[in-house]
Amino acid sequence: LLNIVGDDLGGLIGRRGETLRDLQFMVRLIVSRMIGVWPNVVVDVESYKARREETLRSLAVRMADQVKRTSRMVVLEPMPAHERRIIHLALRDIAGVRTESTGEGEHRKVQILPN
Repeated sequence: LLNIVGDDLGGLIGRRGETLRDLQFMVRLIVSRMIGVWPNVVVDVESYKARREETLRSLAVRMADQVKRTSRMVVLEPMPAHERRIIHLALRDIAGVRTESTGEGEHRKVQILPN
């Protein structure tokens, strides 16, 4: 785990964590060429990934409660696969709702549906 700490590091995170994702890929690529195997190196900035995961879990639970209350589906914003996975896992054991991913490419999003 490489957690970068400092001032004004928002540029390293980028829009929706895209720059951070690309930075992590480049670090893994460089290290893999040095050691000959693909490493499991996680690059983070000021624990952004942990905060984002907690935000997504909280959002998932709030939206699941709304779906149960209204019996109407909720469609979340498009997000990368690892973030959609967080939503699916957060709601897999919640009674009364189910999740599905819909859309293509970077427009893929999670739907939370009444069960």
